[in-house]
Amino acid sequence: YTVDVADAELPALTLDEARAEAERLTEKILGAREAYYGGDVGLVDDATYDAWMHQLEAIERAHPELQGQDSPTQTVGAAESSMFAPVEHAERMLSLDNVFSPDELREWCTKAEASAGRPVQWLTELKIDGLAISLRYENGVLTSAATRGDGRIGEDVTVNAVRVAGIPERLSGDGHPAIVEVRGEVFIPVAAFEELNALQARLRERVIADAAARPRYDEEKAQKSAARRFPAFANPRNAASGGLRQQLDKKSGLELEAGEARLASLRMYVHGIGAWPDPPVAAQSEVYGLLAEWGLPVSPYPRTFDDVDGVLAFVAEYGEKRHSVAHELDGIVVKVDELSLHDELGMTSRAPRWAIAYKYPPEEVQTRLLDIIVSVGRTGRATPYAQMAPALVAGSVVRQATLHNQDVVKAKGVLIGDMIVLRKAGDVIPEVLGPVAELRDGSERAFVMPTTCPECGSTLAPAKEGDIDLRCPNTRGCPAQVRGRVEHIGSRGALDIEALGEVTAAALTQPLAPQDPALETEAGLFDLTLDQLVPIEVIVRDSETGEARRDEATGEVIRRAPFRRNPSPAEKKDGLTGPQPSAQAVTLIEELEKAKTKDLWRFLVALNIRHVGPVAARALAQYFGSLDAIRAATRDELAAVDGVGGIIADALQDWFALDWHVDIVERWVAAGARLSIPGHPGPGAAAAAGGVLEGLTVVATGSLEGYTRE
Repeated sequence: YTVDVADAELPALTLDEARAEAERLTEKILGAREAYYGGDVGLVDDATYDAWMHQLEAIERAHPELQGQDSPTQTVGAAESSMFAPVEHAERMLSLDNVFSPDELREWCTKAEASAGRPVQWLTELKIDGLAISLRYENGVLTSAATRGDGRIGEDVTVNAVRVAGIPERLSGDGHPAIVEVRGEVFIPVAAFEELNALQARLRERVIADAAARPRYDEEKAQKSAARRFPAFANPRNAASGGLRQQLDKKSGLELEAGEARLASLRMYVHGIGAWPDPPVAAQSEVYGLLAEWGLPVSPYPRTFDDVDGVLAFVAEYGEKRHSVAHELDGIVVKVDELSLHDELGMTSRAPRWAIAYKYPPEEVQTRLLDIIVSVGRTGRATPYAQMAPALVAGSVVRQATLHNQDVVKAKGVLIGDMIVLRKAGDVIPEVLGPVAELRDGSERAFVMPTTCPECGSTLAPAKEGDIDLRCPNTRGCPAQVRGRVEHIGSRGALDIEALGEVTAAALTQPLAPQDPALETEAGLFDLTLDQLVPIEVIVRDSETGEARRDEATGEVIRRAPFRRNPSPAEKKDGLTGPQPSAQAVTLIEELEKAKTKDLWRFLVALNIRHVGPVAARALAQYFGSLDAIRAATRDELAAVDGVGGIIADALQDWFALDWHVDIVERWVAAGARLSIPGHPGPGAAAAAGGVLEGLTVVATGSLEGYTRE
């Protein structure tokens, strides 16, 4: 398939139009990254993600001033997680650029040879659809295993990695380097994945059987509990990601049995090296031979070729038999084999210039388009979503897909009731390609974009003249926007507040009961009390569309009281009656209290200021030291900060110009939020001084009570 992103095919955009499109793409890419690297579920399929990245790259080529340091085109991975201790990679873990057609691959190979100044030997290997991992060995002993993270700092998953079949704690042989980082991919073989889902089904049956043996058996409730505790995994990649990142010490009973089985299903192939001061070999293919001698698991599929025709033949061969391999794959990685050329060819900020990933066409299926509904996100953008009859696509059941805006719906030519074509490359949500027009029977109907916000009734309109996207202007009061902003505050990239996720955000802003929500805006977040939480009931909603979720068996709307529990028998015996705070309620209040002392840059991200991502937020926090100083700064002072610039400076001043935004800050401060860096010398002083530790080398060893090594 082709990704239609060539510069000549992009419409001519003004700077404002390009900025708006870049913002839209950035938000989608970062959301997809966080879901992929941080959990068991991916938001989009590879093809859609790749298309977003290429579109953003094309916009930034046309408008270089829009390419900030924190642009997805300049970074890899996702934000740090609080689940595991951080590990800094000795060498950055980069991503790979992609090509999607034989012509693009040939062109890339030709450019690489031209840069090298001579013909090169090519190494080809299967692109495993799994989770990247870095194994650090010191004098032959495994000292850490870490996920990619943001490419610089990953998560320490050593405790699980040492139990993955094939990962040795001590390398075979002798003469090992003082330090070497081995890069690989953790995956679940297709056969093991099927066995894993069979186990999940058996565990669901055990839950139901146990419940049936108790008095007051409620079959429907038992089935729901079983499905929640032991769901069917969507695909091997997501199951592998969650399997490596699970915390078994927090599991017991059947959950522990399931977790152990999931971990036992994991496998790994090594596919490269990170830090290795002086490898005793001259080619990447020779590296694999040495790693195999050390006892590391190496893929049996790599091949070397002297010309591009051989590479293309290998790509075509496995395109025909991609489902015959023991693990899932979504493409072929092509590398320059000679290691000395790796340094000569170099790298960009996110990918090497000596390697490329050829992505196979996504698989296609047909299903019925049942409806097109419109949802509003935290930025106010109104997005049409296709609701479809459930379809199994590359191992995942999908029911919906974004249609972006009303012009895209029109361009695709789909009608509600159509049989449509979907394509997918192994993730969860596919792309709607178009209708199967010959199957129409006349009952289909056209989609009409609503004129008012489905959440608050405000009139939808473009943010500015010429915009395609329609937005809800009720930024302060639209429940969908408030819900989205509150959920964003709790995300890992912002304040990283445990228990403040999708359901909690909906409960606080759009409760079924009581009538008045606990939060009208995010201003009252840090004032929440247990008494406010306990009465709340909420309808469980889809995180993307905002639609109420329904029980698949009964069709009834799913209701939940997330902050309420009934007294235990012991509590009743002591005379306690009436609803009590749930563990989730207690955790939320405790986590909100902890969040008050989070780093200033995290608060800047949490405030939902346009363009202010983690990189700009860190720069602003380090330079000014407090939110008060940022607010008091002039536009020129803000723009002068390295990594900020005029666009972000304007966004900051526009944000502080609204009274209700200022109210958020003032109420957070009044509630005890620390919106400053303790001991900071003032705007610019720290940058001018260079920092109190400048010029020093600090070594931290042993246990650090109360602190992580970071």
